[in-house]
Amino acid sequence: MSPSAGGLVVFLLSVQVIQSQDGWGVNYRQTDICAVKGSTVYISCIIKHPSGKYPSDIKDRFWFTKEKDGEPVDLRTDSEYSGRVEYDCYTKGCTLIIKDPRKSDSAEYKFTFMTSKSGEKYTGSPGVTLSVKDSGFQVQVRRSDSTWLELTCPSSCVLSDRAEYDWSKNGEIIKRGSSLRVSSGSTDRYSCYLRGSWDNGSPAVYGPWRPSVSVSPSAEMLEGDSLTLTCSTDANPAANYTWYKEAGTSDPRILSEKPQLIFSSIQSSDSGRYFCTAENQLGRKRSEFISINVKYGPWRPSVSVSPSAEMLEGDSLTLTCSTDANPAANYTWYKEAGTSDPRLLSEKPQLIFSSIQSSDSGRYFCTAENQLGRKRSEFISINVK
Repeated sequence: MSPSAGGLVVFLLSVQVIQSQDGWGVNYRQTDICAVKGSTVYISCIIKHPSGKYPSDIKDRFWFTKEKDGEPVDLRTDSEYSGRVEYDCYTKGCTLIIKDPRKSDSAEYKFTFMTSKSGEKYTGSPGVTLSVKDSGFQVQVRRSDSTWLELTCPSSCVLSDRAEYDWSKNGEIIKRGSSLRVSSGSTDRYSCYLRGSWDNGSPAVYGPWRPSVSVSPSAEMLEGDSLTLTCSTDANPAANYTWYKEAGTSDPRILSEKPQLIFSSIQSSDSGRYFCTAENQLGRKRSEFISINVKYGPWRPSVSVSPSAEMLEGDSLTLTCSTDANPAANYTWYKEAGTSDPRLLSEKPQLIFSSIQSSDSGRYFCTAENQLGRKRSEFISINVK
């Protein structure tokens, strides 16, 4: 049996021999046939005749799946097969040809014939079971080495040994054969088809495009807020995703192997640069960096003294106020003034005495403030000798 231009999808299980006691009979070439849309199906039989009888004694013959009033209905007269059924009959046999099979064509097909002897009729039963699949092809990817991939085109049906494939790249036929070799990491779209049957092809396979990252609600937020980063791309087979955080000179840190990276209560330590990767059997792509900036009020500032909190008149002294805050804090220095409000001395991180005097002895403190809050340091005592 040979495929048509549309391609043949058939597998052979066994030979079915139906023979009557008087020698007439039907040989089916296969008992089960699997087909996919867009193919052409061939179901064949050979007529057995008894000694002394000849095929010319056969007066009528046809294929059927249904009966009406107990009589088989010739497929050529069935409206469901109109324009899609042909017979290729010869002296000793007959082949049923079904073009563009549909799921509704799944049935048991039988061949019947009548001889020149009045009332003598024979039917090959059981017949041939046809199963029609919605779609038959799905490209499979196998890695040859680090650079090359091999694409094959298996079907949900077992194909005839002589079935041929066309391979397309971005919609244009590039090769005919059972497999296709392509470079790893390609985003070109590859499909396979039964030769000459563009309506019966596989879904295209392709590596992921460079993934995009979306941030919800914003890349700038306050400590304790929730944040979701989503990685997405177009790929077939569907891509697997991995999230990373940049870690300076060391390798980036893996955070998640899901499309979304979720912070239910984000912390200042979560600030930084993130990226994701999308990968399937055909390749791997990395997104651009996304910077996360977590805002928070200042921590209680600390005060450092250089060179010492005890010194002689005329010495130099520097008090430094520091804290952690985002946005950066503004600093203010104060000197305690008994029962009155403290005296504001400076609005810089450092309070500098170039030649300290005995009148500068006392208790000092600083404040750190941004839009999100204000914190005060502990007192530092200065004793000028």
